[in-house]
Amino acid sequence: YALCDDRTDLAPARFYTLRLPLDGQRLGAPELVDAVTLRQDNGLPYPSRRQGGDVADPEALRLLPHTGTLLWTSEGDARLGLDPFVREVTADGRHLREFSLPGHLHMRAGVSTGPRDNLKLEGLALAPDGATAWAAMEAALQQDGPVPGVGQPGGPCRFTQLDVASGRALQQRAYLPDAIPQAPLVPGTFADNGVSEVLMIDAHRMLVLERAYMAGVGNSLRLYEVDTRDGSNTLDAARLVAGEFRPTAKRLVANFAQLGLSRLDNTEAMAWGPALRNGNRTLVCLSDDNFNPAQVTQFVAFEYLETA
Repeated sequence: YALCDDRTDLAPARFYTLRLPLDGQRLGAPELVDAVTLRQDNGLPYPSRRQGGDVADPEALRLLPHTGTLLWTSEGDARLGLDPFVREVTADGRHLREFSLPGHLHMRAGVSTGPRDNLKLEGLALAPDGATAWAAMEAALQQDGPVPGVGQPGGPCRFTQLDVASGRALQQRAYLPDAIPQAPLVPGTFADNGVSEVLMIDAHRMLVLERAYMAGVGNSLRLYEVDTRDGSNTLDAARLVAGEFRPTAKRLVANFAQLGLSRLDNTEAMAWGPALRNGNRTLVCLSDDNFNPAQVTQFVAFEYLETA
């Protein structure tokens, strides 16, 4: 399954069913099987920004293996006053329920607290047993710290663990994203870095993908491992102040620039593929082309090697 981040500007909010041939030697061409429209609790497709209402900005999607249903996230919209959310849908896109997120993840119109626009729930990871999920912010809340700059790491991104059965938050960890790796080609033009996806390795360890873009330079992709048992539980903290909490430690797993890819693009999705003959897992990643003809939708697969 792959989620489209179209805000119903081009077509109704949707996810795709794909076949992705992967035989242990090579990754075959993806085959589109179906496009499934996501529906509101009233049974209607989500409206566009021109229409107004409960506009969705889809970002992350996970299959619940025991029920065959799916969890997905929306970043919300600051201009429309829409909160980010995590919702559950059936395999045919029918709305089932919405999870309860901590109050500090809700939009705060006209004030300097709460999430930044378009930097909210970007990643979603599911525990192997399907009992819990982690929803990851792309960047820090306004009151928690700055977005990353060139030579300046970002403030803490909050990762919230959710109980799938009840839909309620259990705990939270703070993750510090890197500085923007390089200055844009023309000073003052666009550059950013943030968390674009998360994926559980096992019950406690998580992969975190940081994706940066620098105008005139291109993308940087770095994959980290964290242990969700490490660091302070920040769930009840309205504001994170340096020195008053302990962020989760991270370890670099891979710099995509060193993995032999033909190009790096806006990679925003990760999933485990089938095991190889040697028992190692495959890690499948997918980029978002932003509906931009200068970018690509890139499927890549790696052999994932556990290290001590």
